[in-house]
Amino acid sequence: MGVTFSDDGRSSLRTYEFPEIRRDPLSRPPEDDRDLPGDDPVVIVGMACRLPGGADSPEALWELVRDGRDAVTDLPSDRGWDLDALYHPDPEHPGTIYTRGGGFLPGIDLFDAGFFAIEPHEAHAMDPQQRLMLEISWEALERAGVDPRFLRGSRTGVFSGVSRQDYCPPWRRGPAAAAGQLPTGDALGVVADRVAYTLGLEGPALTVETEGSSSLVAVHLARQSLRMGECDLALAGGVTVMARPSMLLELSRQRGLAPDGRCKAFSADADGTGWADGAGLLVLERLSDARRHGHRVLATIRGTAVDTAVDQDGAGDVSAPNGFAQQRLIRQTLADAGLAPGDVDVVEAHGTGTALGDPIEAHALIATYGRHRSPGRPLYLGSLKSNIGHTQAASGVAGLIKMVQAIRHGVLPSTLHLREPSPRVDWSAGHLALLTENTPWERRGGAPRRAAVSAFGVSGTNAHAVVEEVLDETSDDASPRTAAPDAAGGGTGPRHDALLVPVVLSGRTDTALRAQAARLRDHLARRPDADPLDVAHTLARRARFEWRAVAIVPGGQAGGGRLAGALAKLADGRRGGEVIRGGVRPAVAGGRTAFMFTGQDGQRPGMGRCLHDAYPVFRRALDEVCARFDGQLERPLRDVMFAADGSPEAALLDQTAYAQCALFAFETAMFRLLASWNLVPDILVGHSLGELTAAYLAGVWTLDDACELVAARGWLMQACRPGGAMISIRASEAAVRASIAGFAGQVDVAAINGPAATVIAGEARTVETVAANWASRGRSTSRLTIGHAFHSQHMDDMLGAFRVVAERISYRSPALPMVSNLTGRLATEAELTSPGYWVRHARHPVRFSDGVGELRREGVTSFVEVGPDAVLVALAGGCLRREPIAGGEVLLVATSRGGRSEARAAMAAAAHLDVAGFTVDWPAVCPSRPARHLDLPTYAFQRERYWLGHEAPPPRGTAGAWPVGSGSRHGARRLAFER
Repeated sequence: MGVTFSDDGRSSLRTYEFPEIRRDPLSRPPEDDRDLPGDDPVVIVGMACRLPGGADSPEALWELVRDGRDAVTDLPSDRGWDLDALYHPDPEHPGTIYTRGGGFLPGIDLFDAGFFAIEPHEAHAMDPQQRLMLEISWEALERAGVDPRFLRGSRTGVFSGVSRQDYCPPWRRGPAAAAGQLPTGDALGVVADRVAYTLGLEGPALTVETEGSSSLVAVHLARQSLRMGECDLALAGGVTVMARPSMLLELSRQRGLAPDGRCKAFSADADGTGWADGAGLLVLERLSDARRHGHRVLATIRGTAVDTAVDQDGAGDVSAPNGFAQQRLIRQTLADAGLAPGDVDVVEAHGTGTALGDPIEAHALIATYGRHRSPGRPLYLGSLKSNIGHTQAASGVAGLIKMVQAIRHGVLPSTLHLREPSPRVDWSAGHLALLTENTPWERRGGAPRRAAVSAFGVSGTNAHAVVEEVLDETSDDASPRTAAPDAAGGGTGPRHDALLVPVVLSGRTDTALRAQAARLRDHLARRPDADPLDVAHTLARRARFEWRAVAIVPGGQAGGGRLAGALAKLADGRRGGEVIRGGVRPAVAGGRTAFMFTGQDGQRPGMGRCLHDAYPVFRRALDEVCARFDGQLERPLRDVMFAADGSPEAALLDQTAYAQCALFAFETAMFRLLASWNLVPDILVGHSLGELTAAYLAGVWTLDDACELVAARGWLMQACRPGGAMISIRASEAAVRASIAGFAGQVDVAAINGPAATVIAGEARTVETVAANWASRGRSTSRLTIGHAFHSQHMDDMLGAFRVVAERISYRSPALPMVSNLTGRLATEAELTSPGYWVRHARHPVRFSDGVGELRREGVTSFVEVGPDAVLVALAGGCLRREPIAGGEVLLVATSRGGRSEARAAMAAAAHLDVAGFTVDWPAVCPSRPARHLDLPTYAFQRERYWLGHEAPPPRGTAGAWPVGSGSRHGARRLAFER
């Protein structure tokens, strides 16, 4: 465990080191030579987009096309264009454009550079296409349920289609502060590599520039790479941002633009295309891997092909549409998919709205798909460009995302601006139907829904793909329910009959965290039926950053209102309620962790019952230990532990024989539960009986030997002479020893729990007399609810018999370091493996206060109590307050508290550790009831303006100059604490 910083003391996405205990499940050693069957389908497991009309997610895109909205807007005002001089209605007027509209993305000058650890001077020099691809790559992975950080070093490929870039000025005229960044900021080939480098991906990184077909060619190449085993996961898509009006000017010269900026695909009044910005990305995976990783499958890429728009004799204009080449491409795709033309229901066409291109495309579709179909089963034809414009390099993947959403919703959305079918097309030559209105998409004969998507490039490179529904996945908005780990009874999460869920959020700044909460609050307000269990399951798989929050709420309908209230508090910056929040604490997260095991007097009726019901890991561990004790106790231990308060069986828990066995069983089970959550200690300490639990968990004994020793200790101590008492006095050890000097043989110091917390034990009357003397001097005293005088001369009668048992069992070298109750120092192997040590341990005082000091000297900053109540955290806190040791802050956490829900207390402990900087395996904490992966809002990027030509970029070296929480995203120190 520890903290890893970059050279300048900061950490970033590029310098993250991740816990060895959680190996990346998506990575595979390079030498793996397993068979890669060619028939293992490639599937879509995640999608993200940024498209015109506010379509900043696949769901928003679906709402746009479902509602038939037109996303064309006026020319953008945030890119430094001289709009008055740029427009002229005359197409022949030089240096101007004759359209005022298009599909433009707002805010392309904004970017969260700090999130990606990119310095401001570099961010200014980066083409917005690179920035946009970084953001939607993160979003696509989040939506796929993949933590992008755990892909570092994995065979994940990046395949990005791009358009020509005109953001950066010629290098010789670039700003001095951006010098040295322009070659990469302006390079087409860097777009995919930028994503791969930032996320640490080691698969192929390929940038594709084939104009309008770029993103669909990228998807084709990614699919091929997955099928060949070159990568195990792939990001594939494309991006276009018109930073300057160059493309508009060029198409104006060719009169290729629609004056109103709208694509009227296949319409009689088609008058040119409408240019648009956009970006879209798919997360692709082999189906077998997707199933193995539990990823939601959205659709299958059934077939793809890429071809060139050239006749066999080589004739033709490279930029002109070629119908015969398009037919050839479609047949190649169907052959790759193993389908007949009639198996495809709909085509998302290239459909740019040009008078030449659309008729050629329509005739190619009629010749391939439209013939040999019955009139009742026409091939439906639509075009997303009618809604958002021609997004150029992103158009193919945008069409794929639209059709995947149509498959999921079972509706074919209408094509806009289609007043009358183009008369240049012989529509009677085949059975094609233009989508003039939203049309239900029924499955035919039980076959899956299938759609084809076309994308053509002015380069002459064309692409075609068939996407297919996965029939065993449900098609509603929430996606199929997937079980948490081992939901059938072998998992780690709570079962549905004890349902509390942890909803986790995080951000790189406190502002980002609050924005994330606000986005989720608003999203769930529109979906009041969303189950907090599904929300928790989805968010548990996302990255954890420096500012963190956990809301612990009930699952089901009862929890919806509680979650809404918690998110509202968090968004407003208020504390309390169900929310545990804060920033990572470097001093705590960078130190070592001690688990502290409670001793006798910490037991309580019902201990473990809720956790036993809730968590299979706890249940299995507790049952295993209790089974070992059942032959050594008169009543089954678990029945005694779970008995109702006030019942005769519950009263047995106050007997030493049952109390010590119960504590050992509970603490062992809690340790196993915490380990299943990725919470493990560096060092152990126990208090009296708790040290035996610690020794077993450190590996000193087998479970059988540990249970034999604990049971013998309990019975023998219980058999010691009655009439003893134990009282805690608020005074130092030295002062208490002085006060009992006249009572030799009657009273002993039994425990030193703090600088002013000393426990005496002995004959009840004498102990009460000593305590009364201290009370008369104004010192508080507290009697322990124990009927024996442990760690005193009263124990002398049991030592011989206990030694016999201790010498009978076997010992092993401890695997974890421990602090000794006898010495208050690190225990040696010789001590822990000596029967005599454990005999003395039962008689001599517990030096817990010294042990806490030793833990601090050993670098412990996190003290986690493992027991049925919060006893030791209070004692340790007193030790640390009264005798502070140099080294900074500490964290004290109890995993259970009497009188509170055990499941809530355990989750709250995990939440406090998480907020401090620990890596908690939240999917394991989540209930093991099957849950849905929801389409929730992705990371709330905190963007700032970066735009060359309007202000000089800041000088080099300014990143990292701002303190944490200063509000400057790009300058904030980025800390990465992973345990």
